[in-house]
Amino acid sequence: MEDLALAAEKIASLMRTLTGPEGFRLKYRITAGAGAKDPDGFERRDIYVECKGPDAELLLERDGELLRSLEHVAAKVLRLEPEEHDRVSFDANGFKAERASSLRELADEAMDTVGESKRPYNFPPMNSRERRMLHMFLKDSGMQTASSGEGARRFVVLYPEGYRVPREDDRRGGSGRDRRGGGRGDRGGSRRGGGRGRY
Repeated sequence: MEDLALAAEKIASLMRTLTGPEGFRLKYRITAGAGAKDPDGFERRDIYVECKGPDAELLLERDGELLRSLEHVAAKVLRLEPEEHDRVSFDANGFKAERASSLRELADEAMDTVGESKRPYNFPPMNSRERRMLHMFLKDSGMQTASSGEGARRFVVLYPEGYRVPREDDRRGGSGRDRRGGGRGDRGGSRRGGGRGRY
């Protein structure tokens, strides 16, 4: 990424445009450099933008779809390569910390389910960042993880210990719907667990 001070000023200019007289009713704080870390504690960023205000909830509708769109626009403004897009992060009303906590709980629930059933568990479809978080939360479980499906329907599968994980080509056809031993859900816990696979 270019000079962080210059990058932060470009993001500030973007936010001034978005919050102008006819724009969103938001207050924002931009942190660049060492302090730019998502409140979920998962990853360090180069630039972190925290939003609050009357329209903050709009950014969080449909699981933070507009929040992710802002990240995408910011990455384009900064001319980041696709693999660098995670270096800028937007949050509103503590959404990301809350979501990380939910994912930890969901991971814990899945580990319990797979440990008892000895069957694979399908998580709901998620964006690449959340799938990566799940892989991290599960990596010490002794179980394997892999991502399946395509595009917006891509999801993580947790496999029992010793289970033969299907090849990537076979996994891409998956739907992410609940299957026997699989699950969706909004809850789960904070134990660690295991994995490999693409995000």
